[in-house]
Amino acid sequence: MPQIRDLLRAPMLAVLMTALTGAAIAEETGVHVMTDRAKVFRIDAPADTVIVGNPAIADVTMYDRQTVVVTGKLYGTTNLVILDKDGEPIIDEVITVGAVTGDVITVQRKLARSTYSCSPSCEPVLRVGDSEAGYELLTKQSTQRNDMSEKAAGATN
Repeated sequence: MPQIRDLLRAPMLAVLMTALTGAAIAEETGVHVMTDRAKVFRIDAPADTVIVGNPAIADVTMYDRQTVVVTGKLYGTTNLVILDKDGEPIIDEVITVGAVTGDVITVQRKLARSTYSCSPSCEPVLRVGDSEAGYELLTKQSTQRNDMSEKAAGATN
């Protein structure tokens, strides 16, 4: 026969888990940026050191000592720590990078996925998770186009 403490344990555990989950969600609200987009932030004190947990997810550039530019590179979550000259944290935030959602259409054909930006007409875009063949072809074409543009501008070495 269950004892009173055993009957109370399950609801208390549920309340504790809910509280911990709520705290984790509250801590991870931080900075939200989309892939291939930048956000500009001002900080309260001049920065001395900038640390990004995973630079593959987000790039952080200091425009000046109090202006931070965060650029989304790859879907995921990382963190940003900015320290002052004394090594004290000015910023300690979670950065979440997500996909651009407006004017984007995803086409799924069996296992092959393709993404298009439709503003105003639909053009293929590079999006992590798209089919390998389509992604590679678009990467090759984009690289060739950029190389031609740089050559025409006289910017190549």
